[in-house]
Amino acid sequence: MRKALRGLLVLTVLIGTLSTAGTATAGPAEAHRTARTTGTADENKDILDRLLAIPGMSLVQEKPYTGYRFFVLNYTQPIDHRHPSKGTFQQRITVLHKDTARPTVFYTGGYNVSTTPSRREPTQIVDGNQVSMEYRFFTPSRPDPADWSKLDIWQAASDQHRIFRALKRIYGQKWISTGGSKGGMTATYYERFYPRDMDGVVAYVAPNDVVNDEDSAYDRFFAQVGTKECRDRLNAVQREALVRREPLEKKYEQYAADNGYTFTTIGGLDRAYEAVVLDYVWGFWQYSLLKDCDTIPADAAHATDDAIWDSVDGISGFSAYTDQGLETYTPYYYQAGTQLGAPTIHFPYIEKKYVRYGYQPPRNFVPRSIPMKFQPWAMRDVDTWVRRHANHMLFVYGQNDPWGAERFRPGPKARDSYVFTAPGLNHGANVAGLVADEKALATARILDWAGVASATVRANPSAARPLARFDAKLDRRDVERDMTLRP
Repeated sequence: MRKALRGLLVLTVLIGTLSTAGTATAGPAEAHRTARTTGTADENKDILDRLLAIPGMSLVQEKPYTGYRFFVLNYTQPIDHRHPSKGTFQQRITVLHKDTARPTVFYTGGYNVSTTPSRREPTQIVDGNQVSMEYRFFTPSRPDPADWSKLDIWQAASDQHRIFRALKRIYGQKWISTGGSKGGMTATYYERFYPRDMDGVVAYVAPNDVVNDEDSAYDRFFAQVGTKECRDRLNAVQREALVRREPLEKKYEQYAADNGYTFTTIGGLDRAYEAVVLDYVWGFWQYSLLKDCDTIPADAAHATDDAIWDSVDGISGFSAYTDQGLETYTPYYYQAGTQLGAPTIHFPYIEKKYVRYGYQPPRNFVPRSIPMKFQPWAMRDVDTWVRRHANHMLFVYGQNDPWGAERFRPGPKARDSYVFTAPGLNHGANVAGLVADEKALATARILDWAGVASATVRANPSAARPLARFDAKLDRRDVERDMTLRP
């Protein structure tokens, strides 16, 4: 864990760069989509020298990749952007550098940042640079000591704002922000609070839980997703796992003992077991495709205990709600229980006697030593802003992804903004998976927002294609699978 206080000299330099980080902007952004001052950095300097000349920036590691330079960096951030003199922490970012003359994509997944070179879909489309940010409070980007009240969507958006302001002096062309799932939410919140920064937003599979206590959209989704045959198979396995609770929990006890797992945070093995089982159907549709129904036991009532265990473990993961499984994701569950909201669904095909706890709230997944209080206005504010002021925003969802049941919907006052759904796809939906005309339009708009659309594409969006060739090692297309129900 990084130390929060980095010395008086660093703090003094930091305060001098914070003049614009303290105020959220809520109005329309059209008037601000203009050229910005890019600074007077010496273009002849090595790119690493230019990056390290930014106050508060330090190098962790440089990794080679053909055609690029890839840097893992630390950037000094205030713990509280409203009160920057009250301490700092080191936030990890990466830079995939191609050319300062190219546009830049600002990516965050909303969790830890990967230190392996990768290129997100918009980066391939515009053939640009990519800056990736680790979300605050995900280690090692966590203040020490950790004041959890400073983990909120405005503080995180302000982290991005300061990074953008610092790097815009070097990467002076247009910028596109992007992210998938919680990262798509993060890109949207950033746009809401700092609409002057980015030239466009591409938000993938971003949930939008406006009213935390009203989740009927999810129940409707699960009543019709896929085919009846597939739904019946999944429901039967989930029910059977609860019917056989006693023998399977004995297996769980041995599994936990063998791996050193504990259950203090959630409150016991029984609660953890039910949480894993109740994630099963959701987890299948989040990560799998309809064709994968063939892997689900067809006759759950007559399947062996091992077959039921293996199916649930393969989709939900019995390590997910252990203390060890929850620890990495404490910042997410904290935010879900304070601002983001969390879904609650029902199980009409399972008798009530088998369900002891139901979908448990995020409070159950965060250590009790961390105080939490829900702010119901936070998501309503963002939703209202998107409906009224969205500009240059693209939302992409998967038809069979549960998280898309509650989604962002720009209203009639939005400008040059779109919501597209990829048929048959899950939580890994992307532009490439859209139907042909929507794929072309989405690609054309991204190119235009990034300032690299050709005259042909501007006149005929159907001609739009990614500017960079697909690289199997660099371009990440599959949904990032982790074994707990979270976006």
